[in-house]
Amino acid sequence: MPIEITMPALSPTMEEGNLAKWLVKEGDKVEPGDVIAEIETDKATMEVEAIDEGTVAKIVVPAGTEGVKVNALIAVLAGEGEDASEAAKAGTGGGGAPKKAEAADKEVPADVSPPAGSAQGAKEAAAKSEIPDNVKAGPAPTKDGDRTFSSPLARRIAKDAGIDLSAVKGSGPKGRVVKADVEAAIAGGGAKAAPAGAPAAAPAAAPKPMSDDAVLKLFEEGSYELVPHDNMRKTIARRLVEAKSTIPHFYLTLDCEIDALLALRKQLNDAAPVIDDKPAYKLSVNDMVIKAMALALRDVPAANASWTDANMVMHKHSDVGVAVSIPGGLITPIVRRAEEKTLSVISNEMKDLAGRARNRKLKPEEYQGGTTAVSNLGMFGIKDFSAVINPPHATILAVGAGEPRAVVKGGEIKVANVMSVTLSTDHRAVDGALGAELLAAFKSYIEKPMAMLV
Repeated sequence: MPIEITMPALSPTMEEGNLAKWLVKEGDKVEPGDVIAEIETDKATMEVEAIDEGTVAKIVVPAGTEGVKVNALIAVLAGEGEDASEAAKAGTGGGGAPKKAEAADKEVPADVSPPAGSAQGAKEAAAKSEIPDNVKAGPAPTKDGDRTFSSPLARRIAKDAGIDLSAVKGSGPKGRVVKADVEAAIAGGGAKAAPAGAPAAAPAAAPKPMSDDAVLKLFEEGSYELVPHDNMRKTIARRLVEAKSTIPHFYLTLDCEIDALLALRKQLNDAAPVIDDKPAYKLSVNDMVIKAMALALRDVPAANASWTDANMVMHKHSDVGVAVSIPGGLITPIVRRAEEKTLSVISNEMKDLAGRARNRKLKPEEYQGGTTAVSNLGMFGIKDFSAVINPPHATILAVGAGEPRAVVKGGEIKVANVMSVTLSTDHRAVDGALGAELLAAFKSYIEKPMAMLV
């Protein structure tokens, strides 16, 4: 029986992707775990592994195809002993429509996600707060030496819920365990379901934006050109609308003197050992900001939180996302456990993450999740600004440029290098006094930077 390979859902918000490259050709034999293709999502390029063993009978979607819907047929495998040409005909006879059982494995698209006030939304938000979105599923389990076939999504859900996949009966092709099977096992008592919060009142409907035609009528014909949105820009737009529509933002701003920080940075960079004719590290002000924010969250743990309708998710570590501008948009790679890392480690890690981000080579777990974020526009001369919170974070720190300013010290006017920072907070999780305490802790580390070294 031909084995259909469909477009995988590589993240919870993925609805379609670009089939960038095939790493196999028709006639090649593949085994479970072999990398067969590269898929471009909105912010990264991901490798796709074969789930079944067989021979590539037909490549349905050619390399370079854009906008391939999740669960659409992309290739056909011939099973052991099957004729590849016959398998190709049989596999594409249905017009490329994915099987119903496979369609059940598709995750909920972002634009039809459960309302923030619903029990399902609370449960999903709590899960996303503690585990980075799209953490790679481990290998499929085996039982008595026989492989239990399952989708990556089913394996991840089963792992989170403590379900033994080998005991779950699969409803997918060839008995493959899919998302619906695991959820049925959980509902049947295989694992305790997360407590559901009381449904909240539905938010008021947002006013509809102007239609494309209405916008274009405002401009003279021929005075513009239309550039279609790519997947990244669509995702950014959707996430920003979600954040501003559902999170009650409020803002706290203060000034930090950075003369001591600049002096320490120079000392540390001058002291960097040289390896292969290059310094082992080169610290930036942003590296020290990341460390200061991580330590501030450690010192004020009540602010290191994420909001869900059912729970306050209290994080044990400071996972700091850092906004990186890339062609066509923005991405926030995450420095995990930043409070435990030295400045040199943070610096080198950020250089690696930022470089791979610009080449769209980050893995989902490297940019999804986190407990807070830092956005620095100081290099562009921006004095201060307010950043939009990136769910599930409850805070984001906007960092302006350091510049000489007149300050009063001991009754005298003196010149000091000053940097303005603005903390945006989710008022549901971090109220005014708590936000002020967090920002004061951050200021203390910036103005007394030696404390970041001990």
